[in-house]
Amino acid sequence: MTTPFGSHELTRFPADPRDRLRAWDAADEYLLRHLDAGTGKRGPVDLAGAGQVTVLGDRWGALVTALAAYRPTQITDSALTRAATEANLARAGVAAGTVTLLTTQDAPPQRIDVLLVRVPKSLALLEDQLLRLAPHVHAGTVVVGTGMVKEIHTSTLNLFERILGPTRTSLAEKKARLIFCTPDPAVTAAATAAAPAGGGWPLTYTLDRDAGSGAGLTAVNHAGIFCADRLDVGTRFFLQSIPTNTDGARVVDLGCGNGIVGTAVAVADPDAEVVFADESYQAVASARATYEANVRRGSRDRAEFLVGDGLSMLPAGSVDLVLCNPPFHSHQATTDATALRMFAQSRRALRPGGELWIVANRHLGYHTHLRRLFGNSEVAASEPRFVVLRAVKREKRPRPM
Repeated sequence: MTTPFGSHELTRFPADPRDRLRAWDAADEYLLRHLDAGTGKRGPVDLAGAGQVTVLGDRWGALVTALAAYRPTQITDSALTRAATEANLARAGVAAGTVTLLTTQDAPPQRIDVLLVRVPKSLALLEDQLLRLAPHVHAGTVVVGTGMVKEIHTSTLNLFERILGPTRTSLAEKKARLIFCTPDPAVTAAATAAAPAGGGWPLTYTLDRDAGSGAGLTAVNHAGIFCADRLDVGTRFFLQSIPTNTDGARVVDLGCGNGIVGTAVAVADPDAEVVFADESYQAVASARATYEANVRRGSRDRAEFLVGDGLSMLPAGSVDLVLCNPPFHSHQATTDATALRMFAQSRRALRPGGELWIVANRHLGYHTHLRRLFGNSEVAASEPRFVVLRAVKREKRPRPM
């Protein structure tokens, strides 16, 4: 990526030379050009003397890597973004500690003088984070958002205006657009005062009788979780099919979201050891809350919560059962790369005889990938839109002498 602030070799995470998706896009480039525009001093704001620079929603660390000289703070919901950022900063020769890395669950900087926002896919997450950041901006804070045209809607602009202050947009360039917001202390004070505790998050609801093994359980969702206000149809179908009589097995809820699948197993089999794994900090916080809302306090020592790259943190051959509702999007891009990585990680983590169960849209054809990877795949349940597939890790047979 070549910018007015220098050229950098950037990769997504996990790095894959076959991946054609870049670690930056036109929205990142547009924002960086804007920050360098103007005369007399570097850009519309003198970043060198501006004070605290915060970057919210940086996709793969492109923005903070380019702006590392100004010691920015990155706030992200993604452990993969954090890993990519660390790798990109190291590749650029940026000393450790130059960029402060925070999650969406961490307390934000006390005072924010420049706020750069990469608009997220989830409007709820944007609202949640703007409400968290509003008390830390001031009348002189420079607020600039960026995103592709298809990511910025009237509702997006309304959030900035309602929570921070007057908002306008730029002309589009290369299908990207900027958002300019002027913080008004009266607006930020009113927005934060009117918002319910925690901005209305997390949301909580009870699963109905049609939710299979999840019926009657309480789901807790932080902002940004898929289908936060209801049980999505794929998970509902999955809960009607998954094995819950696990006989004290070590079970992983992979890509756990709000953790309702793993919690259903934990409630059905109190002897099960359940691992909740997701790359989203918001998701794992939701899974922990869901688990604690349904499992008795004295039985909560049999769960583990992991934020990171799928099952890469687990030892090989340490798991009996993996349950997964894999995503097929990476930000706005449709891709099966994440799902295939989950399948490969599952095979590595499973013990011989261990099983991977997934639910997916029928048209994705994941059975072919499972057969290639595991040597087998069978349909455990199906309906017109979704299919539940089961694959078993076979024991390796010794080669004949």
